[in-house]
Amino acid sequence: MFLAVAGVMAFTANIASAQEEEQAAPAAEEQVAAPVEEAAPAEMTAADLLNGTGEEIPLHQALKTKFIEGGAGFMSLIIICLIIGLALAIERILYLSFSKTNTKALIEKVEAALAKGGIEAAKDVCRNTRGPVASIFYQGLLRYDQGVDVVEKTIVSYGSVQMSEMENGLSWISLFIAIAPSLGFLGTVIGMIQAFDAIQAAGDISPNVVAGGMKVALITTVGGLIVAMILQIFYNYILAKIDSITIDMEDSSICLIDALTKYNAQK
Repeated sequence: MFLAVAGVMAFTANIASAQEEEQAAPAAEEQVAAPVEEAAPAEMTAADLLNGTGEEIPLHQALKTKFIEGGAGFMSLIIICLIIGLALAIERILYLSFSKTNTKALIEKVEAALAKGGIEAAKDVCRNTRGPVASIFYQGLLRYDQGVDVVEKTIVSYGSVQMSEMENGLSWISLFIAIAPSLGFLGTVIGMIQAFDAIQAAGDISPNVVAGGMKVALITTVGGLIVAMILQIFYNYILAKIDSITIDMEDSSICLIDALTKYNAQK
């Protein structure tokens, strides 16, 4: 029954659509027969160009066009600075993320190990915990037999070593932050020189010649500044993470000295 009803509905729908096409055919022929007046293309004004009323271009196509217009040489160097700088920044971010340690839990484990098994148990806890804080604790506990004062000096010295390891690669990131806009400005200067050479060869100050040279110059400058801003954001984020880990290292080191002092008093 359902199939029969569906078939009847489909059949009637085909008939109705055929009748509508037959009725629409004469009207279409009349429209074709009537003379068509072509509308004159509207002239683009400066306001239309600024508002972007023209055809929309995909983002990747626009970036590719600007890259070619800016000059493959300087734009390639700027892109290389961005790629290498981002690689170094991501490596530092991953390293610092894995270096982050729950210092409160580590201090509690070390104090519990000192109470139960002594220095060797505390060493095992630090040895099985990742991060610079645990490494500093382990180096300090290795020299416990030389006195708490020596442990404190060892913690300070090894803390400086861990700081250097966390800041490894930051100098290269800052170098790329400085080089990227410098390359952009260099491309700007060369573009301006090319524009003046073209003006000299033409013997006339043509707007097209001047605009072409200025466009190339400004594209390289914009590319260098964008790369520098992107890398600067990552650089500051890395510095913030390093500061956070450093504060944890200092606080936890004081807690370790206090725990060792209590342990000596109990002995």
